[in-house]
Amino acid sequence: MVAADAARPRTIAFVALLAGAAAIAFAPIFVRLADTGPVASAFWRTALAVPFLWFWAHLAEHGRTERAPLPAGPIALAGFFFAGDLAVWHVSILFTSVANSTLLANFAPIFVTLGGWLVLGQRVTRLFLAGMLTALAGATVLIGPSFAAGGRALAGDALGVVTAVFYGAYMLAIAFARGSASTAAIMARSTTITALVLFPLALAMPGAFWPQRAAGWLPLLGLALVCQTGGQSLIAYAMRILPASFSSVSLLAQPVLATVYAWLILAEPIGAAQAAGAAIVLAGIYLARRGS
Repeated sequence: MVAADAARPRTIAFVALLAGAAAIAFAPIFVRLADTGPVASAFWRTALAVPFLWFWAHLAEHGRTERAPLPAGPIALAGFFFAGDLAVWHVSILFTSVANSTLLANFAPIFVTLGGWLVLGQRVTRLFLAGMLTALAGATVLIGPSFAAGGRALAGDALGVVTAVFYGAYMLAIAFARGSASTAAIMARSTTITALVLFPLALAMPGAFWPQRAAGWLPLLGLALVCQTGGQSLIAYAMRILPASFSSVSLLAQPVLATVYAWLILAEPIGAAQAAGAAIVLAGIYLARRGS
């Protein structure tokens, strides 16, 4: 009975982790359904989530007699990098397939480890190098049809890789900011900065800033509540209980689910080469995370 009680929090955390991955996987679907420009949908995703994140931060800090100091520099960088991540990724989603865009964006952990090696002098393992080379081989297979087609599809795949660079930088900034500060406090502040950075970009970039009809708010609310607030909160809760290595590998369910959602909701086909490339990419990222 004692062992079962001890295992229960980990079971709940695992369910929360999978639920968070399933929620975030809806992001490219909501971007496709939004009737605003891609950068505008990125802005509304964060702007509409800000009040809920600050409410979460208030609940997390309520009753604490001592509050950890928040490092302003890393939090500001995290907000800036996340703005780049969302802006580039939302454009990528409209240019290429959901599968390609989401899978290539998941190269972020590889860039994080490479950044730690080049900037911080951290050692990399042979398993990480093997995983990185495997993921790159899978990406070559995945992007192959886009090279043949050229144009928007190839540009979208390239932007998917740029997304991974921005998200990797965001992860490094969050790691510097984390310290003893609560996840809720960091997310509320960094997301606010992201919204402020995206606001002028959304006004300047092509595409509508405001939804074109009342129903157009629904995908934007989905991005803000299901993906940004709900998904991120569930993952943050789970990662406080589960080992980081296990959590990061389990989150590989996100690109798989996004591909399935696109097939079911958007009727986006999954070709044999794309499926093979996706499997190789996931295997490579799995090995890289195990070896990082």
